[in-house]
Amino acid sequence: MAELKATVQGVLIENEPMSKHTSYGIGGPAWAYITPKDSVDLGNILHFATAADIQVHFVGSGSNLLVADEGIDGIVLTLGKSFTQLEIQGNHVYAETGVMLGRMVKECVKRNLSGLESMIGVPGTVGGALIMNAGAFGGEISNCLQKVDVMTLSGELKEYAVDEIDFSYRHSTFKDDEIIISADFEMLETSTAVIQENRSKASQGRKDNQPLKFRSAGSVFKNPKPDVAAGYLIDQAGLKGTRSGNAEISEKHANFFINHGNANASDIAKLIRIARKAVQEKFDIMLELEIKTLGFTEDIFTP
Repeated sequence: MAELKATVQGVLIENEPMSKHTSYGIGGPAWAYITPKDSVDLGNILHFATAADIQVHFVGSGSNLLVADEGIDGIVLTLGKSFTQLEIQGNHVYAETGVMLGRMVKECVKRNLSGLESMIGVPGTVGGALIMNAGAFGGEISNCLQKVDVMTLSGELKEYAVDEIDFSYRHSTFKDDEIIISADFEMLETSTAVIQENRSKASQGRKDNQPLKFRSAGSVFKNPKPDVAAGYLIDQAGLKGTRSGNAEISEKHANFFINHGNANASDIAKLIRIARKAVQEKFDIMLELEIKTLGFTEDIFTP
């Protein structure tokens, strides 16, 4: 740890509870939780970790993340407080990975730039949104993307054009051993009326259908088909309101598993197993996780 501390120019916290850094409010300690100062610092940290064979985990704002109660060995890197530059010139948008998606959407809407307004209220960072190809109400972040800059674990900078990355529903082919640094987007200029209508529909839809008053990580499972929602399947399996400890499958939206106050990761994991088993038995469909998980054994979510 002393050598790592000497390497880091940004902020390093030892044994930092990940419950402080997830929208769930759940998660054990990270051996080292680091916010790099800049890209040079990030490169040095990655180079050190690779040479020392220390595992590195990249996290954004923790809005789509479930961390095990036992915590995480290795380094947790977050760029959410240091890589936050946002520049908009005409219909071109440059955003560093730590920019909050909501901030970028808001700034685009103010300038009558269309393409992301349906994602108003979607939590998380631009980097996290790109990795999972975040979307809502028919729009996806990849639709507006031009190119992305990444850094490898050896500290090398690389650039990908949008056609070099494959995007699909809640999925991208960004490599696990590369971290997104920044992205460039091309938006469409349109009228205020059109943007406000799209924004209002998305905002109202979220209020009407999602349990926004409780801590959650958004949708737990991906929809198995475009016309088959995971929440519908879980609801039809009769699981709304099912609890484990202080975790619950929401009564309002069955694909949201909420934390009533002091739920732990094992409670959420149990509900995941219950939902998967019930849906598989009733519909012969194995639901695939949409949330990201850290610190778990592979079989913990197997029913």
